[in-house]
Order: sequence, then C-alpha cells, then structure tokens
Amino acid sequence: MADSFRCILVTKSEGGATGAVSTFAESDLMDGEVVVDVSHSTLNYKDGLAITGASPVVRKFPLIAGIDFAGRVRASSDARFKPGDAVVCNGWGMGETHHGGFAPVARVKADWLVPLPAPITPETAMAIGTAGYTSMLAVMALEAHGLTPARGPVLVTGAAGGVGSVAVALLARLGYKVIASTGRREEEAYLRSLGASEVLDRAELSGDARPLAKERWAGAVDSVGSKTLANVLASTSYGGTVAACGLAQGMDLPGSVAPFILRGVTLAGIDSVMCPRPRRLEAWSRLARDLDLQTLASTVSHAGLADLPALAGRILKGQVRGRVVIDVAK
Repeated sequence: MADSFRCILVTKSEGGATGAVSTFAESDLMDGEVVVDVSHSTLNYKDGLAITGASPVVRKFPLIAGIDFAGRVRASSDARFKPGDAVVCNGWGMGETHHGGFAPVARVKADWLVPLPAPITPETAMAIGTAGYTSMLAVMALEAHGLTPARGPVLVTGAAGGVGSVAVALLARLGYKVIASTGRREEEAYLRSLGASEVLDRAELSGDARPLAKERWAGAVDSVGSKTLANVLASTSYGGTVAACGLAQGMDLPGSVAPFILRGVTLAGIDSVMCPRPRRLEAWSRLARDLDLQTLASTVSHAGLADLPALAGRILKGQVRGRVVIDVAK
C-alpha cells in the first residue's frame, strides 16, 4: 500500500473545526500494536458533530474522524491477533483524540479490538456499528435490572435513527412489545417492519415533563435526553429501568426525583466509548446471536468517504434513517 491514503481529516482554523476529504501519511498514524486494513466504517451522530464542528468532539488536530471501523489485521505485535483476523473497533477515543476509522488503514492498541464472531463480517459489523453495539449494551443493562417481556412493553426513543433502529429490532426479536417514538411519522411502516408494535409521535414526549405521569412502559432505551428522557422516566412503571445513551435533544435532564423515590425506577447510563473489553466481547457475542441480520439489512444504506461531509449535516438534522455503511475505498 502507498504511504499516503485518502481519509476524512478534521482540521481547525479561526472559523472552527471541520472535516473534509484529504490525504494522510501512514507513517504519521499514532502508536499501537496492531495495524488494520480497514474495509468499512459507519456514520454516527458523534461523527456528524465532529465533521461539522457543531460540538468540540475532536480534541487533537489534525485528526482522522470516525469513531469505529472494521477490517482485517495486516500486522500485529500482540499474540491475540494475527494477519487476516476480522476485527471491529468502537470508541476508545478514536475520532476524538486518536486517528479514527474514516480511512483505509488504522493503527490501534490491541486491547481496543474485538474479534468478529461468526457470522458477522466487517461490512455487517459496520451495519451494526457503534450505534448497534450501544443498543446491545442498553438491552443488556435492562436485562441486568430484571426486565423481561412479561414485565410489559419497552419504549425506544429516536427509533428511526441508528441506535433506535437496532434497539427496536433487538428487543422485538427477544420477545418484547416495542413502542417506537419518532418525529418522522413517515417512517411508521419502517419501524413496524423492524418489530415495533406501536409508534408514538415524539411530540408526546418532547415537552415539559410532569413529575409523574401514567405508567406506560416497563423499560426504555433513550437516545434523546433532555425533556424527552424526563418524560420517559415519568411514565415508567414501578420498578422499571431506563437506559440512557444519547443526547439528540440535549444534555440537560429537566425532570423530577419522583420516578426514583416513588416508583423505584432505575436510570442506567450506557457508555460505549470506554466500556471494558469483557463487556464488549459479550455485547458482540450477543449481537451475533440475537440480532436478525436480514432485518438489519433493511436498515442499511451505503456511501463512500466523499459523501460524509454532506451526510454529517443530515444526521444532525435527523434526516438519516437507520444505519449508513461507509466503504472507505470509495
């Protein structure tokens, strides 16, 4: 491979940080025990923030964007990996402080990599991506707090997005009645095809929250935050659990302690970036077992590196449905 390659490089000027297609020297990649030939990446909400400069996600400049990637090992000084191994990498500061996945090659620490379990290929891994892996962590958190299908329905907010789409598909396949909340009512047929039994307009949840409201669901996966999360908590049944993993509406939580002290509700925080490796291995093993890959395929669109600057703006506006797989060679 030639020393230089195309990538999405985020640079900073007086006008702020922005990402664009550029060239980068492989010799300038950061240290790591494993070199991976990246075949696919994907677009996440955080990538949209990084490329547009809408939020200070990137903290070193210049930096290759992309918080995840999948591909095959080219070289490794760590005995756990050998050339040809299929691997996935999510988080660990990639696309923030370490060169990320929007490039055809990456050099990373061996501890950051997860071997891909069959039947997941690198392309399928990026159809899942950090969004889908985060969804699995959220489902695991709900289960850890005792949620079962018999307890009642589960709400998924931001349901037409990346995290939401995979969460709906996972929960439906695991036997839960899924209520999907979205601001895009035109996506109702899509959400029902993933397994949603009911679709709510996000306006029902995005206004000012009451301390307590009618009990409507036993658990929830929330990728929205702010007033939506406060309303979700207010309508969670006694002893229920809400897994919070996003901030599309905002970072604030203008709610009440009432759901916690009067209904025993649990708010479980989901971090996918620094999640310990054993839990990552469990999450990817569960995805291989519990996610219907045919259903997943219906959520996927495809793009190349050159498409990312435009897609970054669209994902921040809520205009990207499901998952976008990036072929880094294009």
